[in-house]
Amino acid sequence: MTLEYHPTASISPLADIERSVRGSRYVIGARSVIDSFVKFKPAGGSGDIVIGESCVFNSGCVLYSGNGITVGDAVSVAANCVFAPTNHQYDDPDTFIQSQGFRPSKGGIVIEDDVWFGAGCVILDGAHIGKGSVIGAMTLVRGVVPPYSIAAGNPMKIVGSRR
Repeated sequence: MTLEYHPTASISPLADIERSVRGSRYVIGARSVIDSFVKFKPAGGSGDIVIGESCVFNSGCVLYSGNGITVGDAVSVAANCVFAPTNHQYDDPDTFIQSQGFRPSKGGIVIEDDVWFGAGCVILDGAHIGKGSVIGAMTLVRGVVPPYSIAAGNPMKIVGSRR
């Protein structure tokens, strides 16, 4: 594991950044804040977690490396959000799910600039969230969110636009 962070980034001493045995990189940009009890967990692949400038991840967020997470600039994440760019394989009913490994990548998670996540969101592999979007609290994101959209719910629906 490689942890690279800009000298102006703030990482709480209470954040839990687990070491990767597969070589995942964790990169945190200038002026970004990783709050207490945020967890970086290498699981489900060897993807990198790359966070841009001026981002905030509040307490209780979990970021799995999986197939990779790319976060743009000025992204705000409320408490207890989960970023899971990976998914277990489960097709063989005669084999324990834990023994089946992981499904192929759907492209990881891509978050463009100036996105705001409400508390308790879950973002899955293949999610691509466009610039300037707002994701309402407790939303499950599985696909594409167009730029400047307001999305909410489970299942997620586009409920408005910032344009």
